[in-house]
Amino acid sequence: MIKVILVGCNGKMGSAITNRIAISDGIEVVAGVDKYLGISRDYPVFESIDNVNVEADVIIDFSNPEVNEEVVKYATEKSLGIVVGTTGLSDQQIENINVASKKTAVFFTFNMSIGINLVLELSKKAASVLGGDFDIEIIEQHHNQKLDAPSGTAFMLANAINETLDNTMQFTYDRHSTRAKRSKNEIGIHSIRGGNIVGEHEVIFAGTDEVITLSHSARSKEVFATGAVNAAKFLSGKPYGMYTMKELIEEE
Repeated sequence: MIKVILVGCNGKMGSAITNRIAISDGIEVVAGVDKYLGISRDYPVFESIDNVNVEADVIIDFSNPEVNEEVVKYATEKSLGIVVGTTGLSDQQIENINVASKKTAVFFTFNMSIGINLVLELSKKAASVLGGDFDIEIIEQHHNQKLDAPSGTAFMLANAINETLDNTMQFTYDRHSTRAKRSKNEIGIHSIRGGNIVGEHEVIFAGTDEVITLSHSARSKEVFATGAVNAAKFLSGKPYGMYTMKELIEEE
């Protein structure tokens, strides 16, 4: 039985992951961490990761950037695998995660959906085939409570495309203040916030007389919860190192 510490257990994603694990075989939540203690769980909930006194195999972190560093530190000190699903991380926090992967197993992706990671691979293929002949734009939509913009997934898609094109592209986030034609070496990234949109991502390759669009629509947080649970199962027992959705998909 894989034993999980769920950080951010009382948030929306934490609740979705709790429910998914409850109906999954071979995995259980043995402890939760959340500053809000007003929800009753079938497992003990601690206000801080440092207070957890329960043995576990893997940490799933879907909290917020403020506590990510102490969670990564705890995982490293305890030699626990950690699945990082927290968004809005700074460059320094991402670097800390990379450093932690030298000592323990880390699963890190900006989006736990298998579908969006397929779109990522297709976007890389499209970029390699279309080269500089098509203009590239990324549009992402999320609910009105999301704090970071653009989304981590939009950056994940843009970075993957940029790497495919030998890092020759520049990211453009806003054009209203610049009266100039669009350059060929840019990727436009646009954010929409409204209602309870779970997550929509669209990659547009616009050429002469034709447009190719790759899109993904998440209809509920369940897709991310399923991905996180699959990642925890995948990570359990793995040696130290950095793992992504690509390795999980290839193993399946």
